[in-house]
Amino acid sequence: MFRHIIAGMALILWTATATAAPAQGEPEPFAQWLDGLRQEAIAKGIDPAIVNRALKNIEPIERVIELDRRQPEFTLTFWKYLNGRVTEKRIQRGRELLVKHRDILEKVSKEFGVQPRFLVSFWGLESNFGDYTGTFPLVGALATLSHDPRRSNFFREQLLAALKVMARGDIPVNVKSSWAGAMGNMQFIPTTYRDFAIDFDNNKKRDMWNSLPDIFASAANYLSRSGWQGDEAWGREVRLPKDFDYDQAELGKNKPISQWQRIGVRRIDGSDLPRVDIDGALILPAGYSGPAFLVYNNFQTILKWNRSFLYAIAVGHLADRLAGQGPLQSRRPTQEIPLSRRDIMDLQRLLTDRGFDTAGTDGVVGPQTRKAIKSFQRKAKLPADGYPTAGLLEKLRGAAIQ
Repeated sequence: MFRHIIAGMALILWTATATAAPAQGEPEPFAQWLDGLRQEAIAKGIDPAIVNRALKNIEPIERVIELDRRQPEFTLTFWKYLNGRVTEKRIQRGRELLVKHRDILEKVSKEFGVQPRFLVSFWGLESNFGDYTGTFPLVGALATLSHDPRRSNFFREQLLAALKVMARGDIPVNVKSSWAGAMGNMQFIPTTYRDFAIDFDNNKKRDMWNSLPDIFASAANYLSRSGWQGDEAWGREVRLPKDFDYDQAELGKNKPISQWQRIGVRRIDGSDLPRVDIDGALILPAGYSGPAFLVYNNFQTILKWNRSFLYAIAVGHLADRLAGQGPLQSRRPTQEIPLSRRDIMDLQRLLTDRGFDTAGTDGVVGPQTRKAIKSFQRKAKLPADGYPTAGLLEKLRGAAIQ
């Protein structure tokens, strides 16, 4: 999973020589680029012996570029995503591990204020409880992505952070990761590892592969410092009134729970919302015909770990299932029609042509595209949920023909 840590490091400046500079957009020869990186790392105070060992015989990995360029043809629908991640097998195993490691989980929870069920939920979703921690050489993968011009600044910072973590003695130079450089049981990228990993077992090493105290404490430290509230849930599935104004369903449009109660929002079983003094926002991850969730501060914190709404809901729902709660109660559709990236691009183009600005046609449904969809839906007297569907695309195509 790709972490949400902001990277702002600029590429190292170099003085022009008699050698011709690469054409704009064309990376300089890898060996020359690697030598510049080596010099920068040493200049930043990283142990030269570690730098030279880590960068020795490094070559670009073609498969890493292939994976970075590959985009899924179809978007995952809500139920397909959730059913693929919150499985009965994972729930059962997670419950067993929650009991097995109760002592260390409780100790970490007391220290950082993150409930054990959430730590186990992250663990399950990130690496299937440590089963899959990566098969690519970390330095090789990051060097490949740093040299590639597409996101070079971000991955250069990750590579320098990885070298620093290696020099500290936390990880070996030949450590394995995901193709994008995510490591260990919680799949931390190097800057996250550098800034948030914890030596909770006090053995002078922050080990995210073999030390459960370090693994749980590091995840809890990240969440705690990102704003986690240990006395709150993440959110809940709710039932909406028939006359609900879908324009209110948007992350950021927070209201006190008591106000949602007055509007007519109820727990999924129809009972009143809890009488607690916290705010929540209402989201519709599958549109107005799918499940509705009232989400709280901790949902926003999960989004700092991973920006996907579907991921954040999966973390919260799996944590609930580990605590003994049942599956979601909203009716599941008999058939979900996923949209391809080409479909989304077509939808963005059609919206833009009709005066609803989507800020580009990149095939990604971001905030501006959802805003444009809502504006069109309101004008067409449709439920303004901001959700792209095959039916909406057909309506736009029909409107364009007329």
